[in-house]
Amino acid sequence: MTNTLTETERNALINPLLSTGWRFVSGRDAIEKTYTFSNFIDAFGFMTRAAIWAEKWNHHPEWFNVYKTVKVTLTTHDAGGLSALDAKLGAKLDKLAGG
Repeated sequence: MTNTLTETERNALINPLLSTGWRFVSGRDAIEKTYTFSNFIDAFGFMTRAAIWAEKWNHHPEWFNVYKTVKVTLTTHDAGGLSALDAKLGAKLDKLAGG
């Protein structure tokens, strides 16, 4: 089982993501970010690339897509909050989105 982040780990792993547009979700130990692409094809391509990494790491995001917008929420359900997997996937998503 994956463990939730300690305060020190949270500062080291999650704080850098906050500077790239991620934010804490109110009422949950989770982070979220909305990506906006030029069109649906680019948004879907991002989701496809992200799905490959999520499956490889066995860590799957919550996400919502409408046209060129993809809203992503990360938390580790079996840990009951944020884990190192969320930081790892968040950083990967930013790279995949070109950010």
